[in-house]
Amino acid sequence: MSGHANSLKAIFLALGANFAIFVSKAVAAFITGSGAMLAEAIHSLADCGNQGLLLLGMRQAKRPPSDDYPLGWGRALYFWSFLVALLLFSVGGLFSIYEGVHKLSHPEPLKWPWLALGVLAFGIVAESFSMHGCLQEVNKARGERSLWRWFRETRSSELLVIFGEDFAALIGLCLATLAVGATMLTGNLLFDALGTIAIGVLLVVIAIAVAIEVKALLIGQGVEPARRAELHAFLEGRPEVAEVLNLITVQMGPDVMVAVKARMQPAASDRTLIDAINTVERAMKAEFGDVRWSFFEPDVAD
Repeated sequence: MSGHANSLKAIFLALGANFAIFVSKAVAAFITGSGAMLAEAIHSLADCGNQGLLLLGMRQAKRPPSDDYPLGWGRALYFWSFLVALLLFSVGGLFSIYEGVHKLSHPEPLKWPWLALGVLAFGIVAESFSMHGCLQEVNKARGERSLWRWFRETRSSELLVIFGEDFAALIGLCLATLAVGATMLTGNLLFDALGTIAIGVLLVVIAIAVAIEVKALLIGQGVEPARRAELHAFLEGRPEVAEVLNLITVQMGPDVMVAVKARMQPAASDRTLIDAINTVERAMKAEFGDVRWSFFEPDVAD
């Protein structure tokens, strides 16, 4: 069984790394007077805004249910996660591709290349620290599953987005370092342009992959397959339940809604049957702490 990941920790680590990179780029832009470095600093500040949107989503997800929103605001987190994926696609990916194509048609010599390498090296260190912390939380959640399987099955949209962002940022910084280094060694500005395009393509691919997963949650995805199997086995193992006829789950942000149709053991009276159902529901919520809403229907067939 997988453990519980601390998404908030991963978000703050990413926020700290992106802000540190923003400061380093801003200082470099001030020293060199480089407009390109200033643009990179603004880009890193925008990355900080992405983490801010996730924090906003987590806060909204805690709003209590109401008549208008009887199942609460949990799925608001998916909207903000999807928005971050769109920003990663547009502000990050498409803009980088545009910059790379522009450099191909209008090549400009590198200014202060050693300072650029220093900023990139610092960025790699900061993002590695953030990625390490993110992976610690991912490993708690994925258990023995592979990273790819966790990526496809996870219902934690905020951790999914942070993982995608950190991965793309770290690989992107490494590509940028290689591109700048190759340009310095050869004097060929083509490497810088191609490196920028490669970073843009990477960001677009990651953003699309993240958006596809979050889209499923927005539509209304159930709990992770392993979690559903555990829940089904728990209900089948209850002495009050003769057979689970149908089990529907819906992930609602950090909470879960469960609907059960089951054939119950023979009861002496309606009151006894109601008490048995209530007992099962209490036990289920005690065993599965993320189950907030449960609807139980006794029946003889699905």
